[in-house]
Amino acid sequence: MKLRSLTLDEIEMMLRNGCYADDWGAISVAEDFTADNIRRTAFYGSITIGENCVLENIGCIRNTGDSTFGENNRISVINEAGSGNVTIHSRLTSQEAALSMMLDRPLPAKALSENAQTTIGSNTRITNTREITNVIIADNCELAGVSRLTDCTLAGEETFIGTDVICENVIVKTGASITDGAKLYNCFVGEAVHIGKGFSAESSLFFANSYMDNGEACAAFCGPFTVSHHKSTLLIGGQFSFYNAGSNTNFSNHAYKMGPVHYGTMERGAKTASGAHILWPAQIGAFSMVMGKVQNHPDTRSLPFSYIIADASGTGIVPGRNFATVGTFRDVSKWSKRDMRTVKQETVNFDWMNPMVMGAVAKGKQLLETLQEEQGRNQTCYVTDDGCTIRNQSLIKGLKYYDMAIRMYLGEMLERHGAYLPETTLGSGEWVDLAGLLAPKSEIDAIVNDCNNGCYDDIDSRMQEIHDNYEEYKWAWTYRLATGYYDLDTITPDDAEEIISQGKEARRQWTDAIRRDAEKEFEMGDMDEGVLSAFLAALE
Repeated sequence: MKLRSLTLDEIEMMLRNGCYADDWGAISVAEDFTADNIRRTAFYGSITIGENCVLENIGCIRNTGDSTFGENNRISVINEAGSGNVTIHSRLTSQEAALSMMLDRPLPAKALSENAQTTIGSNTRITNTREITNVIIADNCELAGVSRLTDCTLAGEETFIGTDVICENVIVKTGASITDGAKLYNCFVGEAVHIGKGFSAESSLFFANSYMDNGEACAAFCGPFTVSHHKSTLLIGGQFSFYNAGSNTNFSNHAYKMGPVHYGTMERGAKTASGAHILWPAQIGAFSMVMGKVQNHPDTRSLPFSYIIADASGTGIVPGRNFATVGTFRDVSKWSKRDMRTVKQETVNFDWMNPMVMGAVAKGKQLLETLQEEQGRNQTCYVTDDGCTIRNQSLIKGLKYYDMAIRMYLGEMLERHGAYLPETTLGSGEWVDLAGLLAPKSEIDAIVNDCNNGCYDDIDSRMQEIHDNYEEYKWAWTYRLATGYYDLDTITPDDAEEIISQGKEARRQWTDAIRRDAEKEFEMGDMDEGVLSAFLAALE
């Protein structure tokens, strides 16, 4: 954008419109700047204004000359008591942030633009706003009724900042909205994120399509599609992804005398019921539902799709039950449809039956079988290493759910690939979910190792390459799972046909179970029959 100084006529017009500047010469404007669109606004310091901007009723727009505009601000995420493990900046992705936390230190800071000053991008509208100090605003943004923005960068277009919002040291990306009295300090707000209705946050990260209303976050890593709608909900010291918080959900990271040093993870697709309370540390497996006050610090990563239920007697697990429920089916169907991003810098893989999750399913089946062998098949209740209990019937059903999931997954994959031998062994080992990026653990470990040796080159491109090769790596992992599960050396066309057949039968069992779950909900009397019919049709 070509800039120029204000003309005398423009200054005179702005004065007539009730504007003030401590130094009119410090204001730079676009070539097609329209002075008549600027009314009742006070300017202090060096300011840049783009073309077609509307500025009206603004207490002050200020530049102090000593700001980084929120860029390269170092914060402590997850570990609230840490010395700073993530650097927030306008090009930050969920993968870079997750990698920083794995390293427990920030990646090298990004170079800042020289001579940065308060900037209002073209086609931006700002009205009825109290204070803007040291802020860079991209093109095509809107601010209406804002209380205060200080040391911030609105780095993407089509962002909206609304009534009574306060932001200090905050980076905001394309398509995000912060509204209705939200208060953010030292935060990153990613692509198409919504934060509103009085939500408050400090030292937290919110990535693609997260939705936050009413509650509070502190030192929270909110990966893609993290959702919290309710009052009295506190997300603190945790890492979340595709997560939905029930009302009055609380996490505790300082129930001990050593301070807020404990933290934990809710893996992809996990949920908490209303009133859930989890004492960190804890590791909750993918697509699990947590109910009650969990105090025994469980690690259920090898028991995905479980109900985790706590009461005065302790913590019980119903393994695998959530695999065949209406809720899980709706969740995995809706995420890709609700991706509101117009710019997709962050990598988000929506595949729900992926090597990370299915690897946990296979481990879960093995774990349940081991409990039977070690503690006896006729036990009323089984006890896990972390002190959780599993009822006998729940364990038996869990084995069936996990077997159903594996056979269904393998059938669908073999139907897609046949007996085709993978061209690579890369991906055949353990997998991880790096805040939306599904990746072979070996590849992420290699990046971590290079970082530990001082080599930070091409991290973004390496992660993009992993994402681009996802299907190839996934097939390598699947082939290994299939040969092991069915005790085969290689997969022949006849083997593939049998695996596909078993997969179709498993899917029929799965849809039947979900149908029964939906019909049970319908029988409660709160659902219109048309809603049930539409759901059952979608299920097919």
